[in-house]
Amino acid sequence: MTPIIILLIIIIFTGYFFLKGKRKPKITASNSVYKAILERYIPFYQTLNNTDKLLFEQKVSDFLESTTIEGVGTAIEDTDRVMIASSAVIPIFRLDNWRYSNLTNVILYPDTFDAEFQFEGEGRNILGMVGSGYMNGQMILSRAALTKGFSRSAGKENTAIHEFVHLLDKSDGVTDGIPENLLAHDYVLPWLKMIHHEIHQIEEGKSDINPYAATSEAEFFAVAAEYFFQKPEELKHKHPELYEMLFMMFMRVRR
Repeated sequence: MTPIIILLIIIIFTGYFFLKGKRKPKITASNSVYKAILERYIPFYQTLNNTDKLLFEQKVSDFLESTTIEGVGTAIEDTDRVMIASSAVIPIFRLDNWRYSNLTNVILYPDTFDAEFQFEGEGRNILGMVGSGYMNGQMILSRAALTKGFSRSAGKENTAIHEFVHLLDKSDGVTDGIPENLLAHDYVLPWLKMIHHEIHQIEEGKSDINPYAATSEAEFFAVAAEYFFQKPEELKHKHPELYEMLFMMFMRVRR
């Protein structure tokens, strides 16, 4: 085999592996379309200073680059992508270098669905869920719930943030309302006492926290986090101790 032929073979194989290993183009959240969506729909982003806005945009971009978002029964639009990515970023924004290693796909349904993942017919009451078993690594969200969570009528509730908080909780191996990656060991028992006290208050009709929080410790954590990110000042006023505990978990300010 002549040196020229050998050289051509080397060039061909080098080109093949270069193209094969080349990463897909980076999705940039800082372009005018995505930035406009953030400015219009994401209150958390709107309150940030310019430096933190750039950081938020980068985290949104990183999430969209690493996570597949697909629609079932609906087409995915830029607003959907930005809202989903923002829901992921908000709980981890102050947690340096956090990645959702337990998530690969987000599946968006047009509306509520049932336990068999059907979004048509009766008995549909699920707004979102984190998959387990053969669905591990996947999240399903209702577009109607996703959109409502960033609307003026959302109040204390945001389904997508709720589900991403479940993922944070699950990152230590179990979804139990005790996020060991966010909560120092010394605070576990005080946190559990607080949860049980607040659940009792809910059951007695003496709390403004969504009654769904009384379902379990895991649901309490996710519901309380929704409240913390949606209406922080209201939570701080009505539930100061709960606010301080959640602040300690989520707001590890870098400064």
